[in-house]
Formats: sequence, C-alpha cells, structure tokens
Amino acid sequence: MTPLKEASNSKDEIDALTIDFFRTVSFEEGDKPTYKNLYQLFIESGLLIKNSSTSPEICTVRQFIEPRQRTVDSGELTGFKEVETAELTEIFGTIAHRFSTYKKYGISKGSKFEGRGIISFQFIRTDAGWKISSLAWDDERPGLTIPDRYKRG
Repeated sequence: MTPLKEASNSKDEIDALTIDFFRTVSFEEGDKPTYKNLYQLFIESGLLIKNSSTSPEICTVRQFIEPRQRTVDSGELTGFKEVETAELTEIFGTIAHRFSTYKKYGISKGSKFEGRGIISFQFIRTDAGWKISSLAWDDERPGLTIPDRYKRG
C-alpha cells in the first residue's frame, strides 16, 4: 500500500472512530446511552481528561462511564447530544491527533443546557486498528472562545 493510500485509509478509520465516540456518549431523551461501547474505542489504559475547571479531571474509561451512568440511571440526565462541527486531523505513520470542535446540548435535572468546545484526540494504530489512546477537552466560557481556525471543517 502506498503511503498516500495508507494515510487516506487511516483518515477514514479515524473519522469513523470519532463518529462512534460521539454516537456512544449521545442519547435522545427517553433513550439510554451506550457508554459501555467506549471500551471498544479506547486502548485498555486510555484516558479521558476534562480540563474546563480549575484542575483537570483525569479518568480511565471506567471512571468516565460510572458517574455518567449514575446520572442517567437516577433520572438526573435525561438526554445528551454531542456532535462534531469541524475537525483538524494530522497523521504520521501509526499516530494521529485530531482537534475536534463540538457542540453539545442536553437535559439535566429538567433544565436544558448547551455549550461548545474542543476535544483533543490522540490515536494510535494497533493490531486491532486505530484506537483512541487519550482525549482532553475544554469548553467555551467567558474569556475563552474557539478560534476561527478550529471552526472550519
């Protein structure tokens, strides 16, 4: 396979993996999320890092799923949708990085919420194909807006 063809196939696989991530964390009101599918998307020691407050919240896949599942099971979170609105993906051999601009909205404790931000995905190619090794995200807030270069798809 030529390097150009290999990179093209890799980009398609990374696109699909990213779509699967957003699909897995999203669910319509009245439905249930499929959080357990995250285990298939990440390497075993994968990390998810929320870095939108004073100190980072660093979680394994299990540590990410459990509290979110509890909010769904308790009826606190009744719907959540997160979608990619733009992306910038770079691939070098068996590693890749993606800045994924997203918008999110949902219903928590009966109140609607929405927001935007950026997820920084890190991918590695394994014997089983491309997997997420880690991701970190930050949300827009007063004083922090998404630069225009990350709003283009």
